[in-house]
Amino acid sequence: MNNSYFNRKYVIQGIFIAIALIIVARLFYIQVIDDRYLLSANNNVMRKKIIYPARGIILDRNGQVLVQNEPVYDIMVTPREVQELDTLLLCDLLGIDTVDFNVRLNKAKAHSPYRASQFMKQVSSNIYAKFQEHLYKFRGFYALNRTVRSYPDSIAAQFLGYIQEVNQKDIERSDGFYRPGDYIGATGVERSYEELLRGKRGVENQMVDALNRPQGSFMDGKYDTLAVTGEGLVSSLDKDLQILAEKLMKNKMGSVVAIEPSSGEILSFVSSPGYDPNLMVGRDLGNNYMKLLNDENRPMFIRPIQASYPPGSIFKVASALIAQQAGVIDENTVFYCGGGYRYGRGGRAIMRCTHVDGPTSLVKSIRTSCNTYYGYVFAKMIDSRGMSSTSAYDQWREALGKMGLGHTLGIDLPGEKPGLVPTSDFYTKRYGSDKWRSGFNISLSIGQGELGITPLQMANLMAIVANRGHYYRPHLIKGIGDKKIAKPEFTEKIFAGVDPKYYEPVIEGMSQAVNQGGTGAASRIQGVEMCGKTGTVQNPHGENHAVFFAFAPREDPKIAIAVFVENAGYGGVWAAPIASMMVESYLKDTITLPKYIQDRIYNGNLLPKPKVKPEESEKSESATNNQSAQRSATALDPKRLAQTKNELLIHHSQIGGIRE
Repeated sequence: MNNSYFNRKYVIQGIFIAIALIIVARLFYIQVIDDRYLLSANNNVMRKKIIYPARGIILDRNGQVLVQNEPVYDIMVTPREVQELDTLLLCDLLGIDTVDFNVRLNKAKAHSPYRASQFMKQVSSNIYAKFQEHLYKFRGFYALNRTVRSYPDSIAAQFLGYIQEVNQKDIERSDGFYRPGDYIGATGVERSYEELLRGKRGVENQMVDALNRPQGSFMDGKYDTLAVTGEGLVSSLDKDLQILAEKLMKNKMGSVVAIEPSSGEILSFVSSPGYDPNLMVGRDLGNNYMKLLNDENRPMFIRPIQASYPPGSIFKVASALIAQQAGVIDENTVFYCGGGYRYGRGGRAIMRCTHVDGPTSLVKSIRTSCNTYYGYVFAKMIDSRGMSSTSAYDQWREALGKMGLGHTLGIDLPGEKPGLVPTSDFYTKRYGSDKWRSGFNISLSIGQGELGITPLQMANLMAIVANRGHYYRPHLIKGIGDKKIAKPEFTEKIFAGVDPKYYEPVIEGMSQAVNQGGTGAASRIQGVEMCGKTGTVQNPHGENHAVFFAFAPREDPKIAIAVFVENAGYGGVWAAPIASMMVESYLKDTITLPKYIQDRIYNGNLLPKPKVKPEESEKSESATNNQSAQRSATALDPKRLAQTKNELLIHHSQIGGIRE
């Protein structure tokens, strides 16, 4: 009996001890190991609210705003706290339906039932104002203040770039700085200067009641941290000049790059067609991005630094400078132009000029853009220097490299391409021997063939000429922060490999090309000595490309510019007037070019016709035939023919003869 009593006693005690141990272990697990209940309890009384900093604003060189911030709100939700929710009211306030609501809430639950996550991002101030009035009805929901970019003038999209939500790779690369829902610079200056523009997040510990209503700061803000606004940037861009350039390039494909020679600061940076940067803001960013990406005119392609073109006749400026430095010609060297340069065995091949210049000096060769002259120059460079052609070619190529051709210049934008100046090995492999001579790649002498130069490199070459032998690395940001600190790499003076004395005859030829009836006469500016060179680049896929580069004024130059218009024809007809209008506007704040030329430039549409889908071609065939008949009738109209002839004659006299 007693033994049985004692046995039962120990059993009961053991049960109580076991229960106590289980309770202690469970409490230990809940309070120490598992943080779910702590988080839930804290969320009922305290909310850690992330304070997102405003990104730094971007100004133009004169202090005018290019990029600013506008307030938006991210609606956050802690799924476990969502109770007795008026779903229809919430959906009505936020402009969504119940299906969308359920998708968003389930996504938040999958992320974590206990932690707050994003329910809806970038809600506008107007929508949030209505939502805020009823926020107390939606337990588990609250808002975070954010900012998005705003572009008051809708310009310079490819230069400024855009921001987007971080992906997993961005988070991993940032060593924990970024979190899901954060934003990062994706392209342009936004990407290049991301670490300066983004600022630093802050945290606000906020007390809330059971109805999700704020009750003040926890511990009077003792543990709060302030958000730090991102650094502001002062760009080198001149907003008014940029607006003008984009208007001039409307409905055209190509680039405009203008540089201040004395500093390397880029005054205008146009890639056309462009797009409104405001399209890359807000909840429609994804849809807009896909539309732009699928646009056959490629508005997302940054032509000034990514498009590589044969430079055409503007390359003759570089050829003239390099040849003088190498000692194969001087300013008094004369070659006879009989309408073309003959080369090959017995001179049976010919590189034609569009005119017969007769005896031609260096200055005259630039003014008239003589192909023959530069055929002789290239032959002397490659064939007549007492070394193998490949060695001579390598020295020629090295000289171009010193002038910034064939490699990236180091602009403060991502994605810059180097262009192409082929190596001697390229031609040795092509011809199966290293015994080739200048006749094998003579088209290089006039900027054709395999050469590829970006518009940025063209403008930088012009800055070199303006500076008589040196340049500063082209850049788009001239100052960082309140102190407007400049990056040291953009203050380095870089020698271009040609002595200053060799620039004057080239500059004289460029001046005559514009001011004394040369190929750039259409771009002449009253009261300003602009020095320029036209080019017409052969295009096997359609109309030739129009090119013009220049600097002004001749003494103490303030602007160097390159204009490249795809499929436009003559450089003197399209590219030169665009450059002229920009230079005159920048230097004199006026434009005096004849109105009919201005109207032609502003209203000209040189975009390629949209590709017709196969199923649409049959439908449009009859309409096309009718239009062709109408055009034929118009073309045969004697009055119209006379009017057109007069317009062409007037225009021809204005430009002093088209040679390119």
